[in-house]
Amino acid sequence: MGKIKVAVVGYGNVGSCAVEAVLQEPDMELTGVVELADLGKRKSTNGKCSRLPDVKFAKDISEIKDVDVAIVSCPSRSVKATVSRILQMGINTVDSFDVHPEIPSMRRELNAVAKAFNVVSIISAGWDPGIDSVIRGWFTVMAPKGITHTNYGPGMSMGHTCAVKSINGVKDALSITVPAGMGIHRRMVYVELEPGADFHQIEQAIKHDPYFIEDRTYVYEVADVNNLIDVGHGVLMERRGVSGISHNQQMRFEMRINNPAVTSQVMVSAARAAIHQKPGCYTMIEIPVIDFLSGEVEDFVTKLV
Repeated sequence: MGKIKVAVVGYGNVGSCAVEAVLQEPDMELTGVVELADLGKRKSTNGKCSRLPDVKFAKDISEIKDVDVAIVSCPSRSVKATVSRILQMGINTVDSFDVHPEIPSMRRELNAVAKAFNVVSIISAGWDPGIDSVIRGWFTVMAPKGITHTNYGPGMSMGHTCAVKSINGVKDALSITVPAGMGIHRRMVYVELEPGADFHQIEQAIKHDPYFIEDRTYVYEVADVNNLIDVGHGVLMERRGVSGISHNQQMRFEMRINNPAVTSQVMVSAARAAIHQKPGCYTMIEIPVIDFLSGEVEDFVTKLV
């Protein structure tokens, strides 16, 4: 089998990290990058980027030839429409959709599309949802009865930040997740406003947005959001439960990460896994870990088992 031909759709924080990650993979070839108009400040010139002179930059994936898998790194609210269109072009997809309550319905809808066009879609492939979802699954294997608390942060939430940026009157934004313990969080939101924007209207729009409505949210106006940005993030997951009839089984998983770098690396590894699946839509808990790895099964059995 030849190299997996990968296109990256969206060249924001995650997309640019995905490009760098694909270039490091021995079994992948980057065939192009699609720049989305609403994603940001990185711009190419005449279809080229000075840092990546050999990579084709396009405005639409139809301009890129020979794509096995498209890594879709657009805001979550654009994912379903973007992925559906790409699947209908006969191209496998990976995304990092992060609106947890909407994942089951999106999986069902994209499953029908993927099967109809004989391709694979892996959704919500990031660190949470994604890697943390798998860890929560293994916690449940070890202690079927119990409660798992997932505590995010402190750190920048890309999904929440994108949601704030989409509000009219917001020039730039940063949303920081602060853990309060036992799965409860606070949202600290910093906004840089367009001239004439009403801060109080924007504050109410943020607090009533589905991304924020379930958490206590604090909104602050600042002169320059860029001076506040640090893309570090993290998670602490804890489970206390029962194995058989043995109580007080305690499990803990913790990591501190560069958010876009880890999200993009998981998506790139999921692009490899997509090649091994039957047509349909999958979350990461449905796919064997070996499918995400580059190399021989026997080698990983020796190293990891």
